[in-house]
Amino acid sequence: MTVLAATRVFDGQRFLTDHAVVIEGDRIAAVVPVAEAGPGLRLAGTLAPAFLDLQVNGGGGVMVGGDTDTAALRQICATHQRLGCAGILPTLITDTPQATAQVIAAGIASVGTPGFLGLHLEGPHLDPRRHGAHDPALIRPMAPDDLAGLCDAARALPVLMVTLAPEAVSADQIAALTGAGAIVSLGHTNCDYDTARAAFAAGARCATHLFNAMSPLGHRAPGLVGAVLAGDVHAGLIADGIHVHPAAMRAALAARPDGIFLVTDCMGFAGTDLTEMFLEGRRIIRRNGRLTLADGTLAGADLRMDRAIGVLLDQAGVAPERALAMATTEPARAIGLSQDHGALRAGRRADLVLLDDAWTLQSVWIAGRPVVTPE
Repeated sequence: MTVLAATRVFDGQRFLTDHAVVIEGDRIAAVVPVAEAGPGLRLAGTLAPAFLDLQVNGGGGVMVGGDTDTAALRQICATHQRLGCAGILPTLITDTPQATAQVIAAGIASVGTPGFLGLHLEGPHLDPRRHGAHDPALIRPMAPDDLAGLCDAARALPVLMVTLAPEAVSADQIAALTGAGAIVSLGHTNCDYDTARAAFAAGARCATHLFNAMSPLGHRAPGLVGAVLAGDVHAGLIADGIHVHPAAMRAALAARPDGIFLVTDCMGFAGTDLTEMFLEGRRIIRRNGRLTLADGTLAGADLRMDRAIGVLLDQAGVAPERALAMATTEPARAIGLSQDHGALRAGRRADLVLLDDAWTLQSVWIAGRPVVTPE
């Protein structure tokens, strides 16, 4: 038995003062006042559930791509566990059919790998007008073979998130993906409000990196942003202070009391000191907390989850309980894994992080065991 006592414990909804988390094996046995817990480690700071990141393009110097295999996915997952993530969705951005098939095969073979929750396929069925860092030459409408392959993958993987644009698919294709178990997320789209609402009615239930690469909120044309803020679907948010202005974050979070979760959208730079990498042959430059292509286009984010929490607190004025929930409870709800993840309660997995008073990651425990974190 392991007892971790902390100044504060965030259980997924609220802060508990002078409480301890009692761990037996890989599960939480109890969360109780320190006086009832028995001897254990006394920690300064806040104990919280370990994070979940549903949009991870790489880590540890490795990108998800056409050469991805089980070893690469293992390295990416291990890197992000050291950064505080109990689980991630490794993410393939728009690529060839062969690359997509390779990543799906590697993902299916990786089921059971620590930290591997499933896959996120961001494209290639997008709107080229909102391509962002995706190669527009590889963007294409969804064909019957694409749909069949994605439905098969959704049935074989624990979680499959598919980012698509309504312009590139039909309502029937969205319904088929949802019926097979995929989480359909709208992104990289110029769709109008009514089209977005129709896609949600067909089964889409998420939006990818809110505000970025999507039709904006206008007072006469609400776009996808307006459809998300007026609805009840989930949405990822890149809170690095670069992709979304803090004022826009505040407005979105005021409009939606729940349903918005943090993503890092990080590249293979995560967990390394690398300053350059290549994305499908294109150079990515890491400078001053920003990742860009040579032409200045943002290419993912130079972000880790504890820093995203800090941006919400310091720049967007978000309450600590909500900021932590956006990295833990909310993503667990978005992908249907609340029974195991996102809260510190008896019976849940013993995946925890310790944050200091500046909300910087200090320690990580995965399945009840400590993990060495980066300095």
